[in-house]
Amino acid sequence: MPPSRLDFQLQARASGSKARAATFRTLQGVIETPLFMPVGTQATVKAQTPEALAASGSQILLANTYHLLLRPGPEVFAKMGGIHRFMQWPGSVLTDSGGYQIFSLPHSRSMTEKGAVFQSYVDNRRILLSPELSIQTQRSIGSDIMMVLDQCIPSTANEKTARKALQVTQRWAARSLAAREDSPQSLFAIVQGALYPHLRKESAAGLVTMPFDGFAIGGLAVGEEKHQREDVCELTAALLPEDRPRYLMGVGTPVDLLEAVHRGVDMFDCIIPTQVAKRGTAFTSRGIVELRRSVYKFADVPLDPACACPVCATHSRAYLHHLTKTQETLGWTLIGQHNIHFYHQLMREVRQSILEDRFLALYHEKRAVLAEEDVDHPVKPPKRGTSANILEIGRYELHGSSIRHLETGAVVPTLPREELPELARLLEAGGDTAVTVLDEHLGAGAAALSAILVYEAIAQKQALRPMHIVSVADDLDALRLALNHKKIFPWLRHGAADAILHRGVWKSRFCPGLSWSLAKKEEEIPKADWVLLNPAACVESRLPTHESPQIKCLP
Repeated sequence: MPPSRLDFQLQARASGSKARAATFRTLQGVIETPLFMPVGTQATVKAQTPEALAASGSQILLANTYHLLLRPGPEVFAKMGGIHRFMQWPGSVLTDSGGYQIFSLPHSRSMTEKGAVFQSYVDNRRILLSPELSIQTQRSIGSDIMMVLDQCIPSTANEKTARKALQVTQRWAARSLAAREDSPQSLFAIVQGALYPHLRKESAAGLVTMPFDGFAIGGLAVGEEKHQREDVCELTAALLPEDRPRYLMGVGTPVDLLEAVHRGVDMFDCIIPTQVAKRGTAFTSRGIVELRRSVYKFADVPLDPACACPVCATHSRAYLHHLTKTQETLGWTLIGQHNIHFYHQLMREVRQSILEDRFLALYHEKRAVLAEEDVDHPVKPPKRGTSANILEIGRYELHGSSIRHLETGAVVPTLPREELPELARLLEAGGDTAVTVLDEHLGAGAAALSAILVYEAIAQKQALRPMHIVSVADDLDALRLALNHKKIFPWLRHGAADAILHRGVWKSRFCPGLSWSLAKKEEEIPKADWVLLNPAACVESRLPTHESPQIKCLP
């Protein structure tokens, strides 16, 4: 294999672990691993400034090719001299290829060997996102590291589907490599294969014969159990070349990163640090702190006394609690700034421990506390047979970090989407006519809560059309079970979830035009402007018999 454009240098390995420390060189400078990359989908990390990101120790930011292709468009980056100058970011940038959108917008696109045909949520034009267009766009953006276009599928897909997707990914990888031509930008391939070890081996074996500068582990954190993700991660990392960076895509919490470093991974990205900050969740040296809790109302202490970030040096838990309860944007900004700093500090500590060959001790020390919640003010343990001890209700059971139907084994969707751009565009369209959103299957409330969170976020900045969500509910047991485990599903702390369970209707206090109700009978299902489909739902689709002008999917 020819030398990598990144000049990857392995510096140390940890005894008793596959953890490793290394450096590589992008077009912007030297990068130290292991490292976390904050997600800046639209050439911005949500609620963060470039200056704050640089001060926190961010080395690489991740941007999304699909979204930047639609807006502002490759021609803007070409005129502005690339993404670094456009967003005034002095560090490196990695661009995802748009492959995740192929997975996450299945009812907004059609797949062919040529690529994925999407309908733009900006101007409704149809776009063929091919490997060639993806690379051409990434070249215009001017990122330091480009990703091949891949076909991402749920990790729990059957073997036939997984094999077909990895074969498409292999062919697209070769086309992406050819499309790079003489660009000095680095290019990573993506290993697919779902949860099947032999398919992961097949995928890796084909990709490592091609001159890629690094390799990513794709198709995880999309439906599998934690132990499955860790096993596939360890297997796949061992299949990849020693002299190339290894990148685990879309993962995860601090303890997830720690586990993956232990298994030989060098790079990570995830929206979690800023996503949970919006709800008042902070990662600290004492575990997870939920700042929405009233116990912090008078807490005149730093968020994390062991943290050196500007937020912890300046603001009290009481103030951050206040900002969270009042839904002030500054709370999202400050807690997000701390969380990103915490992620980077963890990676710095991990790197130093590998260089000093004491990683295993640090691994056991951090692992014991990172996932703990509110260590200093623990929630009163529930009585036996209640709350967290309830593992099964009706036809549903708690299965690791998901909820599963007892009879069919199907997993109920439980992960909310942070962005629903096409729905947002409909809401921003002006006028007073209400938008009716039909949630095909209530499940654990993920689809409806996603739409609510999107509406509330945009409503802080501009006026929107009223929106009424109607969820089809055969029974409420999946939601009832999920609400007993808010620690696992923290987004259910939104008051709408409890209201819909106990009263069957919810109206927002902060957004007068926003409401949510249940439809338990066929005749109660309204004519909809938008439909949220749940492909993994445990019941058959129950769309209204009349035509709906918009049919969209929430995976």
